[in-house]
Amino acid sequence: MTLSERDEASIARIPDEGVAVVLGTRPEIIKLAGIIKALGPKGYIIHTGQHYDDALSTVFFTEMGLPQPQVRLAVGGSSRGSQIATALQSMDEHFRQRRPLAIIVQGDTNTTVAGALAGNAANIPVVHVEAGLRSYDKNMPEEHNRILTDHISDMLCAATAENVRNLANEGIAGKSVIQTGNTVVEAVHAQLPPENVQRQLLADRRLTAGSYVLATIHRPENTDDPVALQAILAELNRIPCQVILPVHPRTRAAVERHGLARYLDALTVTSPLGSADFLGLAANAALLVSDSGGLQEEATVLKRPLIVVRRSTERPESMRHFAVLVSPGPLISKTAGEWLENLPELHRQLAGVPSPFGDGHASERIVRELARRFVGG
Repeated sequence: MTLSERDEASIARIPDEGVAVVLGTRPEIIKLAGIIKALGPKGYIIHTGQHYDDALSTVFFTEMGLPQPQVRLAVGGSSRGSQIATALQSMDEHFRQRRPLAIIVQGDTNTTVAGALAGNAANIPVVHVEAGLRSYDKNMPEEHNRILTDHISDMLCAATAENVRNLANEGIAGKSVIQTGNTVVEAVHAQLPPENVQRQLLADRRLTAGSYVLATIHRPENTDDPVALQAILAELNRIPCQVILPVHPRTRAAVERHGLARYLDALTVTSPLGSADFLGLAANAALLVSDSGGLQEEATVLKRPLIVVRRSTERPESMRHFAVLVSPGPLISKTAGEWLENLPELHRQLAGVPSPFGDGHASERIVRELARRFVGG
């Protein structure tokens, strides 16, 4: 996609550091990287510190070639209400002193809703990237975050037609909504190592493509419940091949708190991985097991089957070809075993299915539309 002269002129009229990009977690950094690069000097980063572990935060700015945040808050490690309140208060004070042309938030985190509320309170236009996702599961804090953010945002960037319909069903339609595709597509293409680097990554870890499962578990519904976490770890032990488990800090703490460390002995446990290494391993895995929302999207770009261990999903598009939704329990190892028995054919089928999340130009569309709406030309 190339920008027209009119679009380039509109973007040029955005003042330097005129767009605040609010983020606080690893997925937000990854999914906003293309927008940050497209904005260049026109944008600046506010990091709330929701993810404060270097392995989940700082390393990604370096790895993805992004500028360091100009504003850093420290909301991590506290309750949901405290995170939102602290981030909101700090950003409210910041925007009183420094008023950007627009504020960009992404997804459904506590950082997302705090940034949207701060912009709304200061009467600054809010752009919500990845708008319109719905799980219809009110037990998920993220569902409340995304609904509230959508209803107070001024420009809603919906990844898919289904997301657009969800918004319309809630009375959000018209010029405030634009279907952009999901920025995850370009993020995967940008961060996935070339094939020779992938081969070396596997060699360094003594792995063979298609011979292992890559798993991630971190959501509170799975880590806070000792019964659920035990069931998941036990099922990972039953999968008939090597299982690699990069352990999120929340998961590691939960394993120790619930006395489940013995279930890690037969797994290949690692620290959290950088984006390039994780995608390189995911692209060569037999299959994936995860409760991650972002991996439901990434799997469609990597063409890998995914077992989603959750009560519900806000990404039904992935479920049509690439993923299945299961609760903690026997269906995890049963599904994995069935897939492993027919793996070459399954991989062949998925290789021919396009990702439902767009063509890899979402960031350009978002920055172009932001400039058109809030600068004009």
